[in-house]
Amino acid sequence: MTSPSRLSAAALSDRVRPKMIATDLDGTLLRRDKTVSDRTRAALAAAAAAGIEVVFATGRPLRWLRVVEGVPGASTAVCANGAVVADLRPGDPRVTRLRPLDNAAALRVVADLRAVAPGTSFALDSTAGMCHDPDYPPLFPDPGAAVGPIEELLTGALAPRRRDAGAEAAGTGGAPTVVKLLAHHTDLEPDLFLGLGRRAAAGNAEVTRSGPTALLEISGAGVTKAGTLAAHCALRGVSASEVVAFGDMPNDLELLSWAGAGFAMANAHPDVLAATPWHTADHEEDGVAVVIERLLELPPAPTAGAGTTEAAPVAR
Repeated sequence: MTSPSRLSAAALSDRVRPKMIATDLDGTLLRRDKTVSDRTRAALAAAAAAGIEVVFATGRPLRWLRVVEGVPGASTAVCANGAVVADLRPGDPRVTRLRPLDNAAALRVVADLRAVAPGTSFALDSTAGMCHDPDYPPLFPDPGAAVGPIEELLTGALAPRRRDAGAEAAGTGGAPTVVKLLAHHTDLEPDLFLGLGRRAAAGNAEVTRSGPTALLEISGAGVTKAGTLAAHCALRGVSASEVVAFGDMPNDLELLSWAGAGFAMANAHPDVLAATPWHTADHEEDGVAVVIERLLELPPAPTAGAGTTEAAPVAR
């Protein structure tokens, strides 16, 4: 395998330039201080100028994409692990697709996960914002988050009270449209908790994780970054073999497996590093830019009528 720090055009010599680049953000495109380096900005801008569509594929909710405001190149974001698609072209981001978690399925997951992992606390990210159990820790403090028993929040039976003011949260009182359910455990090892969560939610939801703590991210059944990006690509006439993807955590596994070339960052989770032969440098060393710069040295994909409309397959 090519050394991540010495990736060269030879590692991709049998390919043509992709039509799309899909990149995770945290631990992948972003450095530890949550910034995008000048080198990476330049690489993304050059890719877009070369006609390559750039898509951010992240576990973050849409409202947390301010971290990449002003970063050139990206036209679309797949957020919340595939639950939301947004148009990032100039102007305010516009949601173009929503794949919510069914509330009844979420209630079943809550009950089943509490049965196998007592002490689990829950939060939910909905189209109206965040709300959570009283015991859920402030991992990502939101002074406007509504607080109450998760079962009552999911059914709309409770008019939750805002933690910051003690006033009733604004809303219609109906059940929320759930983008993602979050489950946290203070004692369990993160990957053990992930395994428990996947077994408990089987058939009802997709369970993954993207951070260093025992925090599970739970989406609707069949909702992943890969599935949502595949639908996005189908609308644009782009095949999986014409996509290069980047990621670092379990919530990127399906994406890296689906894409023609799925690159794991050198800092990636061991399962991600083991899942693909394509590796690049650490996110602190501009691993995404390293690959994009090499991709831009490759010839463009043939256009329709010039022999083929599909990029060459990846050499595994």
